Amino acid sequence: MNEISGEQIQKAAAVIRNGGLVASPTETCYGLIVDPFNEHALRKLFRVKQRPEIKPVLVLISNRSQLEMLVSSIPENAVKLMDHFWPGPLTMIFPARPDLSSILTGNTSTVGVRISPNPFATALLKACGIPLTATSANKSGNNAAVSAGEVRAIFGNDVDLILDGGKTPGRLGSTLIGFKGDQITCIREGRIPFQDILNAV
Repeated sequence: MNEISGEQIQKAAAVIRNGGLVASPTETCYGLIVDPFNEHALRKLFRVKQRPEIKPVLVLISNRSQLEMLVSSIPENAVKLMDHFWPGPLTMIFPARPDLSSILTGNTSTVGVRISPNPFATALLKACGIPLTATSANKSGNNAAVSAGEVRAIFGNDVDLILDGGKTPGRLGSTLIGFKGDQITCIREGRIPFQDILNAV
């Protein structure tokens, strides 16, 4: 793992605050990070990824108190899963606050959230003081970048700043789940087997 200095983190945070696009390692692959409350930054993210605007974007938070900036309610089972799996590669889909951008939610009225255990992603979140997008660093439908070099090869100058934290594990992304009443639904099985999630509640 390469070291990323505090100075680089602060520089990246400044880029994000100014509406820029940063690539950073997470616990799965490299992620494309923008301010989720900035419409211009979100549009740039979709353009660079060549991502259809009907697809929502997942968000990282640094702590549970930031959930209130994104979600309108938290199912009881979600709290149990946070206790068990966060920080970690489990993304949970919550009802979104009505004032969130429809670009972020993909017009679904929901938002996917997780806490990453990656120290660089955590440091960047703390430096920014707000939730941040965490969509994988790839062109839509292609494999996600697992190194700074791959990010550069895919996006060139379209990414304003790349934090080089070395190679990430890649392969599987985060497991993605939703809630229908008391029922937990598997949207995408990733690093955490769905059965482990069911066992935890």
